[in-house]
Amino acid sequence: MPDPLILASNSLGRRELMTLHGYTFTVAPSDIDEPTEAIDGDIRRYVGELAWRKAAAVAPWVKRGIVIAADTVGWVNGHVVGKPDDEADARRILTELAGTVHELWSGVCLWHCPSDRQILWQEVSRVRLKALTQDEITAYLQTRQWVGCSGAYALALPDDPYLSVIDGSASNVIGLPMESLRAMLDVVERFPASGGR
Repeated sequence: MPDPLILASNSLGRRELMTLHGYTFTVAPSDIDEPTEAIDGDIRRYVGELAWRKAAAVAPWVKRGIVIAADTVGWVNGHVVGKPDDEADARRILTELAGTVHELWSGVCLWHCPSDRQILWQEVSRVRLKALTQDEITAYLQTRQWVGCSGAYALALPDDPYLSVIDGSASNVIGLPMESLRAMLDVVERFPASGGR
């Protein structure tokens, strides 16, 4: 019998991706504080540590299963572009990103319970946001699709009118790189049940 999957996230995008790819899972959000900047400009370390901390917050409550935790942020001009605080902040972010090619980084941690073995990896995708007028930004803000989304936008599949993925995985831009997740789950599911606890 396969190990149950526990998604340590409130993200609607991640839940939709998991469902679309045929996974059965429960949701157990980690609710940890997220720093706003990467130490020493190291975005790979930033997303990796946050994903691990999210998994570590949920794993102690799981008797048997695989905790899936992820963190996704934008990265432009050497700084983190996270989730907007409010509509004014979303406008500021979209104004900065409009007309640019920028990076979306995800860190993903799989935590096997009860063995406490973990796999952690990071992925990057390059995304182009079309040039936008302030009126177009206002119209986009009114859709509320930006709420809770790093970069103040949500990639719409299959044909987003504003965004195009130049390199990397579209699912990574949404918040969970499904291609590598499948491969890593295959590895974790072979872990022996005994171990760290």
